[in-house]
Amino acid sequence: MAKQLVPEELLKVRAQIDRIDHGLVLLLANRFALTQRVGELKAEFGLEALDPERESRKIADIRAACDANGVNPDLVAEILERVMREVVKNHKVIKASQAGA
Repeated sequence: MAKQLVPEELLKVRAQIDRIDHGLVLLLANRFALTQRVGELKAEFGLEALDPERESRKIADIRAACDANGVNPDLVAEILERVMREVVKNHKVIKASQAGA
């Protein structure tokens, strides 16, 4: 079977998508660096790793931003909820390590 030629425009659009995907990784890395500091501060001040009120406000804010930009709010909320679960897990580890120090 002959290899299909990929239109130049498709290659350009895919390259833009690839750059955005790498940008998303960098944004997540920056977000996790900041939440690392949040976890340290929470542990220092004896605060809980999970802040349900903040998470609820955050999800509502993100859903509104999605609606305003024509992005599926369920998809983005699901992604953000997964990221926040990881952050809470990391905060618990930080708290436990500071308690043991």
